[in-house]
Amino acid sequence: MRTGYIVFAHGSRLEEANEAVRQVAAELSRAGGFDLVETAFLDCTPPDLMEAVGKLAERGAERIVVLPYFLTLGRHAAEDLPRIAAEASRIHKGVRVEIAPGLEGHPALVEALLDCARSLDEGLSEERGTAS
Repeated sequence: MRTGYIVFAHGSRLEEANEAVRQVAAELSRAGGFDLVETAFLDCTPPDLMEAVGKLAERGAERIVVLPYFLTLGRHAAEDLPRIAAEASRIHKGVRVEIAPGLEGHPALVEALLDCARSLDEGLSEERGTAS
């Protein structure tokens, strides 16, 4: 069974933010060795989730895993995403659309925040001429 992946984000009027999501999807594809990866956005910019599911189905995906790119389980991830995924499954017969767990509570988020905090702390130490 061929599996496709969709990195699903809110979308922004700032194209740089949307491009950052596309870059994450490209890195996911490369790092995971996945050849079927798309991005999709809920609002502000194409493609939407339905279009991304259609693209992957056309490329032979029989199973599609939607990866929510949201830091917390808000209304969009909790309500909109399941509704759209269910509709996509009905429209694209023979394609199973699943939703992966979200990022909320993932231990790597704490590590990422620690990395950001430490990078600033190191910068302050260097400015003051002290070692960390």
